[in-house]
Amino acid sequence: MKMMKTVKILYLLSFSVLLFSCKEEPGYLQVGNWRGAFNTQNVEIPFNFIVEDDTAGLVKVALINGEEKFLLDSVRYERDSVIIPVDVYDALLIGKLKGDSLAGYFRKNQSTKQGIPFAAIRGQAVRFTSTSATKTVDGKWSVSLINDKSEIRYTVGLLEQDQSQVSGTILTTTGDYRYFDGVVDGDSLKISGFSGSNPSLLRAKIVDSLHLTGELISASGRTQFVAIKNDTAKLPDAYALTYLKAGYDKLDFTFPDLSGKPVSLQDEKYKDKVVVVTIMGSWCPNCVDEAAFLAPWYKENKARGVEIVALSFERKDDLDFARTRISKFVKRFDIAYDILFAGLADKSQASEKLPALNQVLSFPTTILIDRKGNVRKIHTGFSGPATGEYYQEFIKHFNEDVTALLNEGENAI
Repeated sequence: MKMMKTVKILYLLSFSVLLFSCKEEPGYLQVGNWRGAFNTQNVEIPFNFIVEDDTAGLVKVALINGEEKFLLDSVRYERDSVIIPVDVYDALLIGKLKGDSLAGYFRKNQSTKQGIPFAAIRGQAVRFTSTSATKTVDGKWSVSLINDKSEIRYTVGLLEQDQSQVSGTILTTTGDYRYFDGVVDGDSLKISGFSGSNPSLLRAKIVDSLHLTGELISASGRTQFVAIKNDTAKLPDAYALTYLKAGYDKLDFTFPDLSGKPVSLQDEKYKDKVVVVTIMGSWCPNCVDEAAFLAPWYKENKARGVEIVALSFERKDDLDFARTRISKFVKRFDIAYDILFAGLADKSQASEKLPALNQVLSFPTTILIDRKGNVRKIHTGFSGPATGEYYQEFIKHFNEDVTALLNEGENAI
């Protein structure tokens, strides 16, 4: 009886070892260009990424959109899955490898929705193919985005065309859509973008040299797109959309830093300083662009007598959650200025917490405060690097405005 039990145990152990050894081991992402495609809203939204070895021999993945190379976090392997974190947006690409093919889904960790399916193939760098490019879309466009409730957003489209290849973005009062990349193919425009947040596809018919009509498609839905060529197209003044209510000249708040310590503009650190306050969130693509600009700018200009305070509104009204998210944000951009946790990422709640403002229209919103603590300028939204001249214009005005405030010394206007 004892012998039979021993044999049975040995058999079970052997069987378990066999099962374990037969388990499929994860493949490894190979270096090279990859073309992926999301499947959402019954359409394909293509994107590109590149896999590279760094100097330490670790695999790195970067999303490619036009001129942008957006570095993701280190790849990891779990069981038979390949996981590519997009930590700055609290998201990940997860899939299974089969040779030079990767199939899986893109998921935001705080979303209750199922992830967006995708498939990718190594060795392909072309996002869209084009058989002809007899028409041009190069230039500036007045754009109307019309949702299913017939609500219209008036925006500006910026497109650059080189033969069949097209790059560009869409400007709005709250920020830009970041980088789009694609082609003109016959009488069709097809451009897409994915930099780790929301995959988007713009497909439009080129009606004639002055008119485009089509759809802007993302996982959240479809929006009608109508554009008219207009070299003078522009948005409302970004410095006039958010302002102080009557009777206010200062911004007053107290929010905790990441250690839980309450911080306000009345603290000694900010006295007699020019202060830049940015209303932001670590989840926000335009805030990512702003941080990429502000982080090095602060290090270069701090000694001049300027401070930056970021008020971060996050996906959960919870300090522990916010600490985790903001810490990753700080690490990615090497941020040395103060970031405070201000509450839930909701514009109406942000407006309630900052009652001096008429309303918070956008993440980010950037506020310039003089040495006396008076609010001098408020800029709604942020036009990032994808907007070209608009980005450069913002930087120019920002530097001029800060310098003017610093030069005032103790004398307010």
